[in-house]
Amino acid sequence: MAATFTDNIQQAKSKGRYAFVSLGCPKNLVDSERMLGMLQLDGYELVDDPQGADFAIVNTCGFIEQARTESFAVIDEMLDLKSRGDLRGVIVSGCLAERQKEDLLVDRPGIDSLVGVFGREEVTKVADRLVGGLEEQRAIFQPAPTHPLPDTSRLRITPKHFAFLKISEGCDRLCTFCAIPKMRGKHATKPMEEVIAEAKELAADGVRELVVVAQDTTYYGKDLYGETRLAELLGQLDQVEGLDWIRLMYLYPMYFTDDVIDAIANSKRIVPYLDMPLQHINDTMLKRMQRRVNRADTETLLKKLRERVPNLVMRTTFITGFPGETDEQFEELVEFVAEQRFERLGVFTYSYEPDTPAAKLPDHLPEEVKEERRERLMAVQQEIAFEWNAAQMGQQMEVIIDRAVPGEQGAWIGRSYADAPDVDGVVYVTGENLQPGQIVPCEVVASQEYDLIAVAV
Repeated sequence: MAATFTDNIQQAKSKGRYAFVSLGCPKNLVDSERMLGMLQLDGYELVDDPQGADFAIVNTCGFIEQARTESFAVIDEMLDLKSRGDLRGVIVSGCLAERQKEDLLVDRPGIDSLVGVFGREEVTKVADRLVGGLEEQRAIFQPAPTHPLPDTSRLRITPKHFAFLKISEGCDRLCTFCAIPKMRGKHATKPMEEVIAEAKELAADGVRELVVVAQDTTYYGKDLYGETRLAELLGQLDQVEGLDWIRLMYLYPMYFTDDVIDAIANSKRIVPYLDMPLQHINDTMLKRMQRRVNRADTETLLKKLRERVPNLVMRTTFITGFPGETDEQFEELVEFVAEQRFERLGVFTYSYEPDTPAAKLPDHLPEEVKEERRERLMAVQQEIAFEWNAAQMGQQMEVIIDRAVPGEQGAWIGRSYADAPDVDGVVYVTGENLQPGQIVPCEVVASQEYDLIAVAV
């Protein structure tokens, strides 16, 4: 019998102890899990507490100012431990490292090594050099590959019953507010057979909910096959035994074809939950953002999705205070949200990013205006979300159990098909003899703001 990933880890001899902090989006989390897997197979031992470890790795996010602030705070925390002699070395990886490159070493000379987004496959060599006291190379940056890096043999840090599956890398969109193409490169499709093999590996490892992610999910296949092939991929994923739920995230409205809608509507395992970031709805704003979509086409698509996918729950995100956004354009967005009644919605204030085209646009707005508009839009959405929750009262729904409520007997935290991990609400479930990973029929008995309360039946 072939040795399992766990067997290989147990056979490896410990070369050193390390702590790991993963920040940012699910795509970054997949990178973290890949690095963790390689380090474990190479003989490094993961510990919960960086104090006393040989080194710590911080896999950073560099997307917007708020994310960079969080990344810097964690880096500084690790550097403080190092300066006190409680940690031997600090490695910084991921998008912030990729975006700032050696400038990061100038600003924070205590960092031992930088590993860019596409240097992650060399993380064990970086660890070996650090533990061995070799300092000849402090930064590893690789060009974006034409073929996505492998995401197999991961040491997963999500609960055993769900995992993220990255189907492509990078992005060909040139949205004026976004620096992701600078950090993650151009869109590169992971070949279909590799995606399916990885899905089967995850299912065999106990995954019941698979969350499909990419920078631009609907663009899947365009670069590799000359046409988008998401519908075909979804059809194949739907056949993977062991999976119960497949959840789709980051679906750009372009290339959302009829065959993709049919694949979702007719599947056994794809849940009727779609995450489609729209960012704005006013046509002038969409042009300034270079989204390459307009309001009329977006409304047509939303109507089609509602009509053809039963019990659909839609998640989207919007940006308030983009340069030049007028009161009238913002009011149009508010009215659109009130009219469409998205079940799930997030709002970000525009983040000034110096190395993006939007930074050069005129008419930047004050932070207080951006924030005031965000709060107003969220107030509109809150009413919609609470009403949707109230409408679930007395309904039966399946809930996947994530974990027990600490210190309480027979109380559990789970999610319905309408709730993606970490970004949506939860369902509090009462019931005996439940286990994480179970999908349990429940009756909704109450709601608590964005969350539901249910009884296992």
